[in-house]
Amino acid sequence: MKKLIVLLGPTAVGKTDLSFKIAEHYKSPIISADSRQLYKGLETGTAAPTQEQLMRIKHYFIGTLNVTDYYSASEYETDALSVINELHATHNTLVLTGGSMMYIDAICKGIDEIPTIDETLRQELYSLYQDEGLEPIRQQLKMLDPVIYDQVDLKNYKRVIHALEVCLMTGKPYSSFRTNSIKERPFRIIKIGLNRNREELYMRINTRVDQMMNNGLLEEAKQQFANKHLNSLNTVGYKELFKHLEGEWDLDFALEKIKRNSRVYARKQITWFKRDEDIHWFNLSEQSEDEVLDEIINITEKI
Repeated sequence: MKKLIVLLGPTAVGKTDLSFKIAEHYKSPIISADSRQLYKGLETGTAAPTQEQLMRIKHYFIGTLNVTDYYSASEYETDALSVINELHATHNTLVLTGGSMMYIDAICKGIDEIPTIDETLRQELYSLYQDEGLEPIRQQLKMLDPVIYDQVDLKNYKRVIHALEVCLMTGKPYSSFRTNSIKERPFRIIKIGLNRNREELYMRINTRVDQMMNNGLLEEAKQQFANKHLNSLNTVGYKELFKHLEGEWDLDFALEKIKRNSRVYARKQITWFKRDEDIHWFNLSEQSEDEVLDEIINITEKI
């Protein structure tokens, strides 16, 4: 049976370098599972592969969308599976890598079939949110779907709005569409998790933020400032710099916030992935990339 190596882990752990080594060993292209590297114009802030790296190994789902485009994990599941199935015609083993938890789950487990939302309804709810805040949306959701109201992160406006728009669009509770069943795939999935000792991971995160600034992150944020309300820009690195550009924070404070929020996000990623007992974990603070590569190859060949 064909195989898919899924290389995952927190931000700045070292997925990119190891993914190249795995891909070169199997002569595979790399399929990205990063929900922000999809967008053109965000290359610095998302640590997207450089043009030199893209020439070295073909990538999928890098810079394929405009920041104004709406894209969901469900759409990614459909698109990525199509690419995987096409590539498996000529490759026995493929490499997928990224840190976006929902995108990883979309491929490995599948996304529940949620109806397509009418764009007019979506804009109405986002306008309500901009004008009156999240509370009236929360209260509508509580009335229409108390089950999901008790489960959803009530501070996450995107998830609250999405749950309500499904209720309003279908006339059914959002919770009724969530089956949490794992879909069968026509290929074997080998999940490889990378981690590092916390102090080293945090140091790498801080260093990466400094490198991004040296590489033009502030200029990139300035170019995207007019788009700051878009979902594609609602991400660590840009949110903080937008506050600086609005005059709310000075630059040093914004940078510290980026580093702090990146560390918080890394912890969330680790917590999410640690729930999955099928992941083979490696600590790059204790093993070299080449040692880990050898073990990944051994695991893959045995499955």
